[in-house]
Amino acid sequence: MAAMAAFTVLASSGSVGALAASGPRHSGPDGPLARFEQQKITWNDCRTGPGDELGTQLHAAGARCAEVTVPLDHSRPDGRTITVAISRLQATAPGRRRGALLINPGGPGDPGRIYAPLLKTASPALAARYDLIGMDPRFTGLSTPLNCHWPIGDYVRSTGHDRRAFDRIAAQAEDLAARCAGQREMLPHASARATARDMDVIRAALGESKLSYLGGSYGTYLGAVYMQLFPARVDRFVLDSALDPAAAGPGYARSMGPYLAAALKDWAGWAARHHDRYRLGSTPARVLATVDRIDRAAARTPLRIGRHQVDTHVFPAILLLSLGRDGEQAYAALAADLEVLDDAARGAEITSAPSLEEGLAYLSSPETAGAGSARMAITCADGPASRDPGAYYRDIRAHRADEPLFGPLTRAMNLPCAFWPVSPAEPPTRIRNDVPALIVGASGDPKTPRPGQRAMRRALSGSRMVTVRGAFRHLVSRVFTSTPDACVDDAVGRYLLEGVLPAEDTTCPAR
Repeated sequence: MAAMAAFTVLASSGSVGALAASGPRHSGPDGPLARFEQQKITWNDCRTGPGDELGTQLHAAGARCAEVTVPLDHSRPDGRTITVAISRLQATAPGRRRGALLINPGGPGDPGRIYAPLLKTASPALAARYDLIGMDPRFTGLSTPLNCHWPIGDYVRSTGHDRRAFDRIAAQAEDLAARCAGQREMLPHASARATARDMDVIRAALGESKLSYLGGSYGTYLGAVYMQLFPARVDRFVLDSALDPAAAGPGYARSMGPYLAAALKDWAGWAARHHDRYRLGSTPARVLATVDRIDRAAARTPLRIGRHQVDTHVFPAILLLSLGRDGEQAYAALAADLEVLDDAARGAEITSAPSLEEGLAYLSSPETAGAGSARMAITCADGPASRDPGAYYRDIRAHRADEPLFGPLTRAMNLPCAFWPVSPAEPPTRIRNDVPALIVGASGDPKTPRPGQRAMRRALSGSRMVTVRGAFRHLVSRVFTSTPDACVDDAVGRYLLEGVLPAEDTTCPAR
């Protein structure tokens, strides 16, 4: 796969090169973005209709919702516009209010409006001092949604054990990319750079001179891009489970394999201690042998789970979706799913497995095709991809021995970018600044691995890092996880409420 820094052919727009070279356009009362920055935000009921469950939850929490108009292409503010949907919970102690705090859960492309009330529940102290702002990033949720009408819900599939299996997934990836060709006007403008500029329009329209931010996973990259483009407008930024800023784009998942394997090994130790309940193996090695047996069985003949099938392409994706949560409940859920799959691999007929079937429904349902379309659009817009499908296969084959289970998944996870109908509108943002920020994460995070977190720390030289030692979880702050860490939350609260960063990088002991 081509290196992320090796940006080659860009979109044909003549103004794109000028914008990329000059950086963001700083507007003013009479600047090109003035009509967007000075727009009046009209706050409404968050419910869009009787079947709007998310809107009902936001309404019950006391949130109000609005749409903010932004340019599709920020280098052409007089051109087509789109809308970005946001939610707001006003500070509960208005006399002590210190600003607006925008939350982004990552994805890339996860809608974020619900995170305003989630953060209020997780941290009433923050809700007292900040207006909490949730945002559906452009093309996600209610923000001018992009939907390529894919026949499957999610593109996450392993390329399997051999060239024939790889070619099946490559053909599927080509088909998915072709289905997005009708959206070619929007696709080049789905990047983090464009969303960061939307965030700054939202900041201005809210009447804020600066913006505070809490971003998780891919949201850390989005936050870092904002810090790079608008350093004078950064207040207090917290980045949870940081992505390597040099790897954003189609190659972001390539490094995950060994770390997913390490997290799987940690889970296997737990499962071995509960062999009497789940019958997966009495030692970690035997549990991992069971995982390998399931994988080989699924490669021979798809395993039937209710109305779903688990084959060589789906099984590693099930593990990917489950790993990154290391609490007792999450480990038990994965063990229960693998107990069912082990029975199926042995030839048993599985009539009911509600939890596993729910996950399989997510991977196969066209109803979630819009979310998958948007995530891929963002990924392909964030950086260049090799246009040679064979390069992905050669990369997988080169790592087959040391990444037999996860390499065929992570090293070609974004294969549709090889066939994408457009090129990114701009090169990736090079992150290198000394704007203060707090970076938090876990040492064994399988999805944003420790080396990438450290790379973000080096790129943001004014930041400090707090790491949960010996934890195999992805996302560690209370709003994003069901296994919060008091040490992390104390550091996050102290920074957002008092502006105090740790004097040096620190670690928290694993619970």
